[in-house]
Amino acid sequence: MRTVFPTASLLAVSACFAAGPPPIVVDQHVAVTMRDGVKLYADVYRPAREGKYPVLISRTPYGVQRDGSHTSMIHLAQNGYVTIFQDVRGRLESEGQWRPFRDEARDGHDTIQWAAVQPWSNGKVATFGGSYLGHTQWAAASQAPANLVTLFPAVASTNIYKNWAYFGGAFRLSFNYGWGAVRMPYRIMQPQYWHTEAYAPEDWKYEKVLRKLPLDEARLAPHYREWLKHQSYDGYWKEIADEERFANIKVPAHTWGGWFDIFLAGTIDGYTGMRASGATERARKESKMTVGPWGHGASRKYGDIDFGETAMRSLFDRELRWYNHYLKGEDNGIDREPPVEIFFMGVNKWKHAADWPLPGTRYTPYYLAAGGKLGESKPAGAERDQYTYDPDSPVPTVGGNNCCGTPTIAGPRDQREIEKRADVLGYTSEPLTKPLAIAGPVKMKLHASTDGRDTDWMVKLIDVQPDGFAMNVAEGILRARFRKGLDKMELLTPGQTYEFEIGMAGTANVFLPGHRIRVDITSSNFPQFDRNPNTGEDLGASAKTRVARQTVYHSEARPSQIVLPVVDAP
Repeated sequence: MRTVFPTASLLAVSACFAAGPPPIVVDQHVAVTMRDGVKLYADVYRPAREGKYPVLISRTPYGVQRDGSHTSMIHLAQNGYVTIFQDVRGRLESEGQWRPFRDEARDGHDTIQWAAVQPWSNGKVATFGGSYLGHTQWAAASQAPANLVTLFPAVASTNIYKNWAYFGGAFRLSFNYGWGAVRMPYRIMQPQYWHTEAYAPEDWKYEKVLRKLPLDEARLAPHYREWLKHQSYDGYWKEIADEERFANIKVPAHTWGGWFDIFLAGTIDGYTGMRASGATERARKESKMTVGPWGHGASRKYGDIDFGETAMRSLFDRELRWYNHYLKGEDNGIDREPPVEIFFMGVNKWKHAADWPLPGTRYTPYYLAAGGKLGESKPAGAERDQYTYDPDSPVPTVGGNNCCGTPTIAGPRDQREIEKRADVLGYTSEPLTKPLAIAGPVKMKLHASTDGRDTDWMVKLIDVQPDGFAMNVAEGILRARFRKGLDKMELLTPGQTYEFEIGMAGTANVFLPGHRIRVDITSSNFPQFDRNPNTGEDLGASAKTRVARQTVYHSEARPSQIVLPVVDAP
């Protein structure tokens, strides 16, 4: 079916066109045949005027009429692009079986090459979209399609195990259940049915299912049960890991994300991976990254914090500049900008940088000390703190890197309520006398022991304001059995002390004078992550829990420390 949109019908998106937007044509339900004969269906938006145009492709599991996408596609077509919005295999109109992540590389490649030879195409193709739509871009690019010119993955993972389904070896329970087990198995057409409660059986609701043990449940979607079975970074995950194939990608990529997005690590790893391992000098040199104070989409206010009017950035405007340069040859200066643009929280300022981590970063340890203190001096003596972790009474999720239909609010949130708990250890610096700017990956080196075979270590970096408001800045978790690597499981010896290295992705924040730096340490963050039952059993298999006795050391011999990436103030 073909629809022609005349100028008069597009007033909502005509502000940037002095004489009104040009007319476009929409060809709906266009079949694109994959190499195995399966037909995937797309809507094709293109200028009504005959000619050959550059092509933009976005591939979605959510439906081609979803949310505001229709308007965006029209706007791109009005700017001189053929825009293809395609249902991925097994979703909505497209044929085939829905297997999350597992067919996107081949299908994306085939769609790009199909688009390049259509009569309305000039042979230059780029991809766009965020979240799952960003993953489909990385997957397709990893196949090195000949006609791909560039990609722009926003708020996207680059490794479905490391920074989507799991993080630090811990299962992202609330997101995986809400997105993977409830929402995605359904071929629902109308947006009004997308809310989880609309089609989740009564006994599948969050408050019941998330606390159910064992986690594996035969009634849940097969792919969700597979995620639970493959609890380490094994071949099941490596097969679909985009970061394992950065060396195949020949074209520049622009990543885009937020400090509180669930896929922050993917945004950063996509940029650093391309800069280090891209297949061509151009791919390595010209890839870029933007990170703002956002969650799973740009906003001025997120969580409890209003980051000011400068915090917003238009993803659409940035994409259009990028495509105009790479697909139309427009000299708009985007290629000459420094490759990294990040937002510094605390002072609410944007800054360009030559790379990530920022050149000249000074990795500075702050040591845990007796009495809940945190400082730059190494501790003396043989001090330690202890707490009890009960999986039946976990520390609740308050803010952080979460999103997408989960029952918790993500972003920067006041941590004081959970800091009152006996199972949360807090270590706080003296008030600062001058600003301390950090930007880069944050790492915790924790000397600790437990009386069981396995447990979790959850760490948060906190900016404590003079009035006591405790804002989470960065967070990380490590399932102790993965201390030697996410592909190497080894249970603990009860009572033995280990040095655990806990990665906290990244951040950019200025701790202002009068503020204090705090590190919170605990063993749970529920329901964002599943509860470690402390039994040593495989994920999803344990119906039992045991209370764990945890010991954190901060001594001369065992100096637990958080390593901050200190930089010059913006």
